[in-house]
Amino acid sequence: MASDAAAGARELPLLELTEVSVSYSGGAVRALQNVDLRVYRGQIVVLIGVNGAGKTTALSTISGLLPFTGGSLDTGAVLFEGQDLKSRTASARVQRGISMVMEGRRTFPDLTVEENLTAGGFTRTLAEAKESRDRVYGMFPILAERRKQLAGLMSGGEQQMLAIGRALMQRPTLLMLDEPSLGLAPLIVEQIKDYIVEINAEGTSVLLIEQNAAMALSIADYAYVLDGKSVARQGTGADLLADPVVQELYLGVAGEGRRSFRGAYEERKRGRIR
Repeated sequence: MASDAAAGARELPLLELTEVSVSYSGGAVRALQNVDLRVYRGQIVVLIGVNGAGKTTALSTISGLLPFTGGSLDTGAVLFEGQDLKSRTASARVQRGISMVMEGRRTFPDLTVEENLTAGGFTRTLAEAKESRDRVYGMFPILAERRKQLAGLMSGGEQQMLAIGRALMQRPTLLMLDEPSLGLAPLIVEQIKDYIVEINAEGTSVLLIEQNAAMALSIADYAYVLDGKSVARQGTGADLLADPVVQELYLGVAGEGRRSFRGAYEERKRGRIR
C-alpha cells in the first residue's frame, strides 16, 4: 500500500473536497454537510457509515453524476489535481482520470464481456483500448476466457470483476468503488479485496465505499466515518480498526449497530458503554 497520510500531507492532494454541502429536492433534503475529504496519490481511502450517511452522494459529487440523481452542490469545491471540477461534465471527469464502479455492478447484460470493456474505453484510441483490454484480461483471466459471453449470464462475482475491468479501461488516476463486495460470497470478497490492493500497487489511487468495514479498513491508508451527513471521525485504517466505537457500530464487536456514531461516542464518554 501507499505511504501514510502524514507523508501524503506534504504534497498536493490528488482529490480534495472542501466544505462540501449537497442537497436534493431543491434544498429540501440535506445529503452532505460541510464535508472535507482528501485522497493523496497512491492511497486507498475508505468511506464507512450507515445507510443514508451520504457515502454514495459523495462519489456522485466527485464523478459529476450528482445532477442526474436530482442533487446539487450547494457549497464547497471538488478539486482534482488542484483544479475545480465544478464546470466539468461527468464524461470530462472520466477523461481527466476519474473512473467509478457503481453499486450493483451495472454491467450491460445484453453485451458480451468484450463489448462491455470496449464501452468502458470509449474515449481512448483503438491502440490504447487494446492495451487497456489486454491489461484487464491479464488481471482477470476469467474475463479473457469468457470474452464472448453475455454479461447478464455471468455470476455476481464475475460481473463485479467485469465492472472493475470496464472502469480500468480508461487507465484512471483515481478509481472509485461503491460497495464492491455487496451480495458476494466471502471467498469472492477476499478476491475483490486482493484485486483492489493489486490495482493500487500498480499506481491507481482508490476511493472505496464498503459495507464490509473490517475488510475495507484492513487495506486503507486513511479512512473517514460519515455520520449525520458529515465527517464524524477520520484516521488511518489501523486507527479506526482499533477505535472502540467503530468496532461496536461497524465491526460487530458489540452492540447492534443501530445508533449513530456520534450518539455512541457520547454514550461512551459518559461511561454508558463498557
